[in-house]
Amino acid sequence: LLPQYPRLTAHNLHHNAIPVAETALALLLAAAKQILPLDQALRRGDWTERDRRWDHSALLHGKTALILGYGAIGRQMAHYCQALGMRVLATRRRPEAAFDGAVELRPSESLPALLPQSQALIVCLPLTPDTEGTLGAAELALLPDGAIIVNIGRGPVIDEAALYAELANGRLWAGLDVWYNYPPDEAARANNMPANYPFHELDTVVMSPHRAGGSDQTERLRMRHLADLLNAAAQGEPIPNRINLDAGY
Repeated sequence: LLPQYPRLTAHNLHHNAIPVAETALALLLAAAKQILPLDQALRRGDWTERDRRWDHSALLHGKTALILGYGAIGRQMAHYCQALGMRVLATRRRPEAAFDGAVELRPSESLPALLPQSQALIVCLPLTPDTEGTLGAAELALLPDGAIIVNIGRGPVIDEAALYAELANGRLWAGLDVWYNYPPDEAARANNMPANYPFHELDTVVMSPHRAGGSDQTERLRMRHLADLLNAAAQGEPIPNRINLDAGY
């Protein structure tokens, strides 16, 4: 619709950047420290998992995190990873437009060279025709053994079959907040598996039902960010967060 009205512009709200990044950090740590299988075992009174997994917990300090999509969420996640003592790489379609000196920023085309260096892969990409299937079997195979994938972007950015295969064989771990099958209506919300493969059977994945942006402050943040946009428009100032309609975000 907007291309028919070239004088109109579309602008995004980034109110959820901090809540989403905090959830991404929680998923990263939960996967790295194998929190869920240990929690489930201890609820059964089983301490043997403690011994079996004693030296399987991934130390993130000193490792490299690669953030795909260095926007508002990616920037926030970079701060968290740096606070853990991680080296942070990031990709962006136009890195020169976002260079801030905080991370090692690379163009998206550098992905094959960056993946082998990355023990944590944080996917913050939106879903567009250009980003769908960005990570397929060939790309996932470039990650080192034991690498952790966190996806808070969109499910189809990662090929579903390839991701399941790597998690099922235990080579990679993951924390996923975005999926491949969503409930088509309200009635299906109580019984709708999120994928075409049984991710729920794997202890190498931490599952979250696409709720990374939710928090006790999200609506307050939404109103504050909307007010900032409206005030800028009312005062004749540049309105932030303009969407590139050609790119899709």
